[in-house]
Amino acid sequence: MKWLKKNSINIGIVTLLLVIILVPDAKATLIKGLMTIGFFKPDVEEAISAAPNLDGLKFKDVKGNTVDLGDLKGKVIFLNFWATWCPPCRAEMPSLNKLYLQFKDDDKVVFIFADADGELSKSSKFMANHNYQMPVYKVESDIPEQIFAGALPTTIIFDQQGRLSFKHEGVANYADQKIVDFLLKLKTAR
Repeated sequence: MKWLKKNSINIGIVTLLLVIILVPDAKATLIKGLMTIGFFKPDVEEAISAAPNLDGLKFKDVKGNTVDLGDLKGKVIFLNFWATWCPPCRAEMPSLNKLYLQFKDDDKVVFIFADADGELSKSSKFMANHNYQMPVYKVESDIPEQIFAGALPTTIIFDQQGRLSFKHEGVANYADQKIVDFLLKLKTAR
């Protein structure tokens, strides 16, 4: 009993670390907390580069509608690869939802939230359970590694000409004003 009292702080820290490591929601909550104090801000330096041809890069939504990125020329495309089991993905979801809600009625900006596992029923249920309004898709074609190499989460933004304007692998706070300004800049660029 004396040993427990003496080591209670250490036991508490180890228990907390194990919970953070083993429980995805706990890890996501920790990451969300770090995001609110300023960590995980995406770098939005405009680095436009040629992207692979977007024609034929297809995504299917829950209703069975297919979107071909090649058909979206003239629009800014915000593409996010995520999975329900991924703690960093879960952590950035509130900020992604906030960004989506800001632009959802804007016909110049298209959002595609691609479930990397392709389990639309599971990802739709996840969105509904968390009151997120983002549209979920599954990948319906081969995706070039330049766009998605398998790291989750990965976010890509294409400008109106289909050029790769932003790529970020890992968690980020997309409710940050810099991202909003970046999308507005891309949307109004000619």
